[in-house]
Amino acid sequence: MRLRHSLAGIALALIVTASPHVSARADEQDGIIKVKSAYPVAETVARIKKDIADKGIRFFMEIDQSRLAADAKIALRPSTLLVFGNPPLGTQFITANPLAGLDWPVRLLVTQDANGTVWAAYTDFAWIAQRHRITDRAAQFKMATEVVRSITSTVQAH
Repeated sequence: MRLRHSLAGIALALIVTASPHVSARADEQDGIIKVKSAYPVAETVARIKKDIADKGIRFFMEIDQSRLAADAKIALRPSTLLVFGNPPLGTQFITANPLAGLDWPVRLLVTQDANGTVWAAYTDFAWIAQRHRITDRAAQFKMATEVVRSITSTVQAH
């Protein structure tokens, strides 16, 4: 039921205006889009997870990479990987090219740089489409882009 609700919500075109804190276009080499957060890492993660839940999107896992590094006696600035998605949308990319499963479900990294700035970073969906040579799912890639922009807008510094 939540999934059906999320599909309806997603279809409402969640377009978010780009700001100077969002890369307007992903780097062609790596396809990474970074959104500057207005909050510390823990709050950024909590806000993103709440927005994902509020949208009825399936949350798969949270990986505290800095904790894993600490367990291995390696120092790492705060870094948390969030994995989430909407199977009816995401699997459309995998049916277009099974290797697209390397990029689905969505992964969003919340990390803190050396200056203390917190970032939410994800792979640009247009870059993913190009990487996997998927040319017949433009509407679905656009929807995925709008959803992740909406999610990251909940933490975006203005």
